[in-house]
Amino acid sequence: MTGKVYLVGAGPGDSKLITLRAVELLEKADVVLYDRLVSKKIISMIPKKAEKIYVGRAVGDDTTHQNTTNDLMVQYAKSKKNIVRLKGGDPIIFGRGGEEAEFLKENKVKYEIVPGITSGIGSATYAGIPLTHRKHASSVVFVTGHEDPEKKKEIVKWKNLAKSVDTIVIMMGLSRINIICKQLVAGGMDKNTPVAVIQNGTTSKQKMIKGTVTNIAKKVKENKITPPTNIIIGKVVDLSDIIGWK
Repeated sequence: MTGKVYLVGAGPGDSKLITLRAVELLEKADVVLYDRLVSKKIISMIPKKAEKIYVGRAVGDDTTHQNTTNDLMVQYAKSKKNIVRLKGGDPIIFGRGGEEAEFLKENKVKYEIVPGITSGIGSATYAGIPLTHRKHASSVVFVTGHEDPEKKKEIVKWKNLAKSVDTIVIMMGLSRINIICKQLVAGGMDKNTPVAVIQNGTTSKQKMIKGTVTNIAKKVKENKITPPTNIIIGKVVDLSDIIGWK
């Protein structure tokens, strides 16, 4: 018999947004493998009896780091321990939770996936930007700004997205914001389409700058915006002037 691995979403940053199920599992954990974007307040919720292991990966780090994380989950599970694999946001929204679940399945390790509020939704909500709105947006798409470096070519077709969806939420795309916006304009997006870039969403350090697809890259540079960020493109961005509450 093996232990069990819980792939748990810690939420978008504000420690109060973690789920009751996540807190319950942390209290019972023998081992917690946590990511870079999990807040210090949430890490402080981990009982002293539990072994805490940082498995976060910064932008630009070697992608083979994931292999070590996978091996650790299986290793501890075979020691009949309960493991919480704690991830910022939601484990299966650009969090590699699906890949980890596949690896656990292949190694006959029991697991459970616990959803969390993804940063793309949390940061927008705290900024007063409704990703959908009956008058302005009937569709929303979540896109990664950085695809797997092992792919031979980029799969996201930015030009096609320009006219096919009302709201675009881009995660991990700050360094490519200029290229992405140029491709959207080339695909037919109105040059005056509003864009918001939200840094450290839902936390006390949250900061938002706004512009259009033609000038937002310049504003990012001028304001020295750094990751973690979420980029939101669409008419709903302007609603933050009306309903912003933070």
